[in-house]
Amino acid sequence: MPQFHVYGVGNALVDLEYEIPETLLTELNIDKGLMTLIEEERHHELLQKLSHIDSRPCGGGSAANTITAAAQLGSKAFYSCKVANDSTGDYYLKDLAASGVQTNLSSGALDEGHTGKCIVLVTPDAERSMNTFLGITRQISVAELDEAAIKDSQYVYIEGYLVPEVNARAAAIKAREVAQAAGVKTSLTLSDANMVNFFKDGLLEIVGDGLDMVFSNEEEARLMFGADSIEDAVTGMKGIAGQFAITRGAEGALVFDGKELHEVPAAKVTPLDSNGAGDIYAGAFMHGLTNGMSFTQCAELAGAAATKLVQQMGARLTNEQMQTLGKQFS
Repeated sequence: MPQFHVYGVGNALVDLEYEIPETLLTELNIDKGLMTLIEEERHHELLQKLSHIDSRPCGGGSAANTITAAAQLGSKAFYSCKVANDSTGDYYLKDLAASGVQTNLSSGALDEGHTGKCIVLVTPDAERSMNTFLGITRQISVAELDEAAIKDSQYVYIEGYLVPEVNARAAAIKAREVAQAAGVKTSLTLSDANMVNFFKDGLLEIVGDGLDMVFSNEEEARLMFGADSIEDAVTGMKGIAGQFAITRGAEGALVFDGKELHEVPAAKVTPLDSNGAGDIYAGAFMHGLTNGMSFTQCAELAGAAATKLVQQMGARLTNEQMQTLGKQFS
């Protein structure tokens, strides 16, 4: 048996989450519901303008949230990323360790710089709008990969947010190539509509000749394939992935197990914060995939985790919440 259930590669970010009125998005000139990359000057400008609002720091990064969720449910997980030798980087290291995630990082061998941060703005409709200062994670490259750990995993999980940076995209492609050569299954999240809008060709480079599993929401899937309908999006996904999950918010999810398409409904709840919902969905799903659950059971566990998350603030559930959830599906 491989040592790790899931090996992830992605950006290391500490989330700073704020609850704000929707009018403030307009005042700050922020695109609602999307992830926007910003430079350090803009990052500090936003922090200054938001200084009157309390924020909640939390370990983040899309793939990190996914890998953490899998680990919290009992999977053995490894995460490759890059943080700086600063207090935020130290916080990030401790956060991964507390979640039981092994990593390429070593506190005694971190480079100087600034660990990445993501300003997450949550409006009353539960939508999250993200402004991300990548900091040192912009420099993530093949040097951060642990090929031995990749080869000793059941699945590699790649974050679509890596696509804008040339070296980061190269790391994603290399991770996929190493995995495929070793017979390790591959998975990808499309991550965000902006990633598909502006970097579709780069995402297709990461996909290569095809992946074992792809995660996306309906908007991302439609944009990826220029699809006017969900049926056309499903057809497009079948061309790049052996299996996939397309989340549809309150409508649940469409999941394809390689032979049949299943419609999995969502529980009716009033969402408070959608930040991290797709990440935790993928993490719970990957846990199920690598621990003997059926494909529809994976989707049900994933949906339950996402439903629990959107009813509270923050991009992650606690270890205790995840373990309680896992017991309901064991």
